[in-house]
Amino acid sequence: MRELDAFLDLLTMLATDFRMGGLLVLLLMAAVSDWRFYRIPNWLTFGGMVFAVIYGTFAARTPAAGASLALGGLATGFAIMLPFYLLGIMGAGDVKLMAMVGAFLGPYQTLVAILFTCIAGGVAAIAFALHRRRLCHMLSNVKHAAQGLVVSGMAGVRPSATVDPRQSIGKLPYGICICAGTVAEILAHQLGYV
Repeated sequence: MRELDAFLDLLTMLATDFRMGGLLVLLLMAAVSDWRFYRIPNWLTFGGMVFAVIYGTFAARTPAAGASLALGGLATGFAIMLPFYLLGIMGAGDVKLMAMVGAFLGPYQTLVAILFTCIAGGVAAIAFALHRRRLCHMLSNVKHAAQGLVVSGMAGVRPSATVDPRQSIGKLPYGICICAGTVAEILAHQLGYV
């Protein structure tokens, strides 16, 4: 019974909270774009960030609290995903998309959304490797990358996470994982699990 009430609350929230409805639409657009073109457009991510900060500022009880929540979430999403871009593991569009998500959710929910996104990314990577019949190859790449990070850390040098394109099993459109992880976080938050 509790789950049904929470689900009805979720539907009510989506119908009445323009901000969450907008986030879901933007996430779906980003996922489709990443799937089809391996690219997430800047107008989508930056437009979403601006909308979330403005809406969050004026929809909160006090504009300062709303702005700090939105900007804090934006900074959280950006700061956590930026190292992955700098290591060459993820594209800039993925970092900007997670920053946009943060502007909508605030810092705490952004952390949980990133955790769910990583889980979705791991499942998607395994499914992708299985589909291409390259799971052993992917696991070997992960092993070599982890060994390289450990050796680099012990030697005190900057790690290189670049993968030889011939060794890669393919490109994963991570915008789909960000979409799935964020939607899972919103559902879990609404149902009271996080």
